[in-house]
Amino acid sequence: MQLAVWTYEGPPHVGAMRVATAMRGVHYLLHAPQGDTYADLLFTMIERRNVRPPVTYTTFQARDLGKDTASLFQNAARDAVERFKPQALLVGASCTAELIQDDPAGLANNMGLPCPVIPLELPSYQRKENWGAAETFYQIVRHLADTSVRPAPREGRRPRVNLLGPAALGFRHRDDVIEVRRILDLLGIDVHLVAPQDASPEDIRTIGAADFNIVLYPEIGDEAARWLDKTFAQPAIRTVPIGVGATRAFISEVAALAGVDPAPALNDGASRMPWWSRSVDSTYLTGKRVFVFGDATHAVAAARIAHEELGFTVCGIGCYNREFARDIRAAAKEYGLEPLITDDHLTVEEAIAAAAPELVLGTQMERHIAKRLGVPCAVISSPVHVQDFPARFSPQMGFEGANVIFDTWVHPLVMGLEEHLLTMFRDDFEFSDAAGPSHLHGSAPAHSKPEPVLAPAGDILIKEEAAPVAASDGSAGWTDDAERELRKIPFFVRGKAKRNTEKYANEMGLAAITLDTLYEAKAHYAR
Repeated sequence: MQLAVWTYEGPPHVGAMRVATAMRGVHYLLHAPQGDTYADLLFTMIERRNVRPPVTYTTFQARDLGKDTASLFQNAARDAVERFKPQALLVGASCTAELIQDDPAGLANNMGLPCPVIPLELPSYQRKENWGAAETFYQIVRHLADTSVRPAPREGRRPRVNLLGPAALGFRHRDDVIEVRRILDLLGIDVHLVAPQDASPEDIRTIGAADFNIVLYPEIGDEAARWLDKTFAQPAIRTVPIGVGATRAFISEVAALAGVDPAPALNDGASRMPWWSRSVDSTYLTGKRVFVFGDATHAVAAARIAHEELGFTVCGIGCYNREFARDIRAAAKEYGLEPLITDDHLTVEEAIAAAAPELVLGTQMERHIAKRLGVPCAVISSPVHVQDFPARFSPQMGFEGANVIFDTWVHPLVMGLEEHLLTMFRDDFEFSDAAGPSHLHGSAPAHSKPEPVLAPAGDILIKEEAAPVAASDGSAGWTDDAERELRKIPFFVRGKAKRNTEKYANEMGLAAITLDTLYEAKAHYAR
């Protein structure tokens, strides 16, 4: 466990909360000290759920450590069962409560509670949130599934499937499920259950009645899917339908396993991304350098879309969940890159700065990093903040998800070019701040001299008749004409141009960076 201001994953008991909160009829009793109860905010504030998470804390305090904290847990268990009347009770300990070793599972099992008790052993100092969610879902399925349940004969009925992995606080999980259900309906396939999202213990009991499983989010659903394959001989589809190519592959695999015709879903007219990505407005973005970071599933999918469907150049790829590092290493090999496997956001920031991308695809942490570096960013993966739980329908999966991805990724680049044009012409009397908006005539003097304007993050301040500005390392200053020419470079690559020019000037032993130096450095690094 590492203490940091920002973390990509919380401790594993937060993952358990994500599963419990996603389900119906389940309650989670967490042995935790006062101060470990912050997780309520994750669901009520960030995801804006209209119900409180089904979690009860024992909430012992420092003065309780000299007494019997085990009795506090037992009293809390009785109260929770009596008040909430759950169909199943999850029990576990937070990272701090682990240290006092009260054994919540053993205590609960010996109480004779009137509902199934599912013990969770979540080692907080070795594992993290996604692992905790996967382990919790696996234990729920293992304890509650009726192993005698089998699919009905196929004659005279439509194929049935389970969708595994969607949970609370997941990135667009709600909308992805809607889109995947729509695809399956076009194929003539029924969804037996979605789990853990909206599933009850009774639903889990019948999980074996489906013909096969679809693992939408491997970080949460894959472990349970492997147990179901072993126990019920249920095969699993593991192709994640993010992007047009992956969606087509997904449809073909599902149709083949279900024995249905894929044409109705493959001929879906809602897919506009392929045409848009070949349009004039998009082809001038071909070759843009993209840095990708997030959970492994979304990072691999994003890199594939960027490279194969939008024509971008992937200049960096990484993930924070080490359990899926193998997937990232395989993807990085395809792009000739060294993978970045880390949960340290400062290391990620250094890698992004070194790669000098023109677009960052990442989590909410990369959003902050990109803002500091003056680079456009689109969020593709958890962890996310409240703005990434939109009220509108905004999936990532399926053909409609590909349309959403196109808008989300391309628009920051397009608006970046517009911002660059406004920056280029800021000294023109028509476009200066002093002139006012062009569509509001007479709102400001037409030829007033503009005030100095601060460029986007990472740029230098340009003023008329300004004194030479020292370079970043203090060894060479910029002349006025070189500064003005630097300002004409698009802001999302200006930082790299500035660093390269200063490096070239230092290597050449130049005392000042002139207009000629800027051009010479450009030619030098273009070779």
